[in-house]
Amino acid sequence: MSLKSLNDILGVLEKQAKWQEQPFQRLLKCWAEVVGSVIAAHTRPLSIQRDVLWVATSSAAWAQNLTFSRTSLLLKLNKKLPTPLVDIRFSTASWQNPSVERKQQQRISPHEHPSYLGDEINRLNITPTQDVNAAFGYWTKIVRSRSHDLPLCPQCQCPTPPGELHRWTVCSICASKQF
Repeated sequence: MSLKSLNDILGVLEKQAKWQEQPFQRLLKCWAEVVGSVIAAHTRPLSIQRDVLWVATSSAAWAQNLTFSRTSLLLKLNKKLPTPLVDIRFSTASWQNPSVERKQQQRISPHEHPSYLGDEINRLNITPTQDVNAAFGYWTKIVRSRSHDLPLCPQCQCPTPPGELHRWTVCSICASKQF
């Protein structure tokens, strides 16, 4: 029984991990290089199942054109991959993946919302109490301070944030009634 140092064992394990790297991970690394930047912008490799690569495309036209050139793509990909692929299937079915869409969707900060009023509430320095009448008084002071300098809606004459007037020319309640 021979004893090996921990560094030797870790080195062997690291080499095995690189050797056993998943084919799909390797494919993702070289996809844009193999297909080109234009095609890569309109495609997204999804998975490898039974040596068949499944690729989502942005349109049916891209799927059809790439289906015609799949043999040349297979030759290029198989040079880069440890296990050869048998076929490539192109489809638009998974292009609009909801989880990907959510990541790409821009988040709107409260400051960008048309109804945003700024930090006016923090300047009031009013502390709420447990008394019902005091709580109502607190609420009315906040509402009054919010609507004090706001322009009025041309239809209902309610104080309206300028962003809503700019977007719809009326307040959001009047705008929703028009739909």
